[in-house]
Amino acid sequence: MDHRSAPVPPPLAPPWAGEPRHPDQLTLPQFDPVTAPSPRRGRPWVNLILFLATIASTTWMGIAHYDGFASDVEATSPGPFALLRGLWYSVTILSILGAHELGHYYACRYYRVDASLPYFLPAPFLTGTLGAVIRIRQPIPTKRMLFDIGVAGPIAGFVVAVPALFLGLSLSRVLPLPADFVGLSLGEPPIFRLATWMIWGTAPDDYSLMLHPVALAAWFGLLVTALNLFPIGQLDGGHISYATLGARSTPVTMAAVAAVILLTLYSSSWIAWAGLTVFMLIKFGPRHPRTLDHHIPLDRTRMLVAVGAVVMFILCFTPAPIEFTDFVGE
Repeated sequence: MDHRSAPVPPPLAPPWAGEPRHPDQLTLPQFDPVTAPSPRRGRPWVNLILFLATIASTTWMGIAHYDGFASDVEATSPGPFALLRGLWYSVTILSILGAHELGHYYACRYYRVDASLPYFLPAPFLTGTLGAVIRIRQPIPTKRMLFDIGVAGPIAGFVVAVPALFLGLSLSRVLPLPADFVGLSLGEPPIFRLATWMIWGTAPDDYSLMLHPVALAAWFGLLVTALNLFPIGQLDGGHISYATLGARSTPVTMAAVAAVILLTLYSSSWIAWAGLTVFMLIKFGPRHPRTLDHHIPLDRTRMLVAVGAVVMFILCFTPAPIEFTDFVGE
């Protein structure tokens, strides 16, 4: 039989092979989302050590945050109860970060994409942590998978951060600002402003909200969500942008990096993030790695979820996250 009489779909080509000869005949491998892959052997003790170190660093910073919050109403002293005070912050921030990374992890497991367990990153300053990451050890073949894996983390973290925000704000206190007050001022993303208004109404002039450690952890969780949703490179937002826009995501990436650089003119708290985004741009380039189905548009449902991700970014974003503030009392 003449082999030309029965067209056969071409075999899958690697992303660098260019456009398929007959795009409408492209077939993709079928994945069974029920049977999870056997995880590649790694070093789970590294994950465990980093997690324990992050518990220690966030609890330590949580003690400092709680002591600052309650110093004028209760005596604070070192000892076992100090650890309990530190857990207000530690448990909250680790729950938000853990939910974010486990969202990615279980989405990878669902699609049989090999990924590591989360690596938590301890830090000896304000937040007690630099966040958490997972390693995805293989290319993600389709836009659908890329989108679902990319968006799962921010959604999971956001779902945990919002209830924590309301709880933390309900435990916070409105206090008059002392004369000649100098300290850190945290930017208020839209969802933070809304939650504050719902719980406390409009604060009088010369009054400020003293955040409970749970609210502080929720604020940091919202910031992490916004940072990850920037449509840049290997960030969650970069994956979402490529899955929805395809090749058109490249100018979006360039515009996003330029926007972050411009934000440094408004607030110096963006300098470190601008440096990191420029580093990612240099290291990985402006183009997202192509998927096998790069010419096939994403389905309508996921496009709507992408719009929801943009809304989530807007709700969590603040143009001046951390500022030194100098209020001179009357």
